[in-house]
Amino acid sequence: MPVRLQDPAAFIRDNTAVESAGLVPEIALHLATDITPIWQASEAFLEAHGIEPPFWAFAWPGSQLIARYILDNPERVHGKRVLDVACGCGLAAIAAAKSGAFAVEANDIDQMALEATALNATLNSATVTLLSGDLVGSKPDCDLLVIGDVCYNEAMAARIMPWLLDCAQHCEVWLCDPGRHYAPKLDLDILVQQNVQTTQELESTDQRTTTLFSLRGISAQG
Repeated sequence: MPVRLQDPAAFIRDNTAVESAGLVPEIALHLATDITPIWQASEAFLEAHGIEPPFWAFAWPGSQLIARYILDNPERVHGKRVLDVACGCGLAAIAAAKSGAFAVEANDIDQMALEATALNATLNSATVTLLSGDLVGSKPDCDLLVIGDVCYNEAMAARIMPWLLDCAQHCEVWLCDPGRHYAPKLDLDILVQQNVQTTQELESTDQRTTTLFSLRGISAQG
């Protein structure tokens, strides 16, 4: 049975630096400046402390584009209840909070991601409520659900897409994907598309063409 890390906030602070993502300079984040050391640190702690791979230490292309779109179009979230699923570092949630959302929740199955989101929200004086656990199959109580970078393998895409399509029947759903092979092949509305800078170590390329889709009203049958 893994032992819970005694001070996850200290672990995050010790293995990251306060910087900003390239597409979203307005928001400060605890980010890994070098990929290998934090991955090795997490692996060293994994068996003893149950730490998952540190996806929360990077601003992935999908979360960057969601955040950029929100900051550039604050009227899309103003007064709404926003839920950031698979929040990672919490970038999209923080952007929504800074853009006048009525309430913002950030969800992740990884407790370290929620710890990182809490630290990052504090950095930006943003009010974000943390929501732990796997929400797939539930009916979230929100006006807008945002999610990015989740179609990274076949199993994940096959599990999460039907749920997102179900959610789109009762709330607005935005899915952001950086051109991964398992992204949905449905005819979805495109809110914005942009090349997002990344790194060879993370994405095996220096940039990815990233698309923010709206799933509103799309059924599971297409």
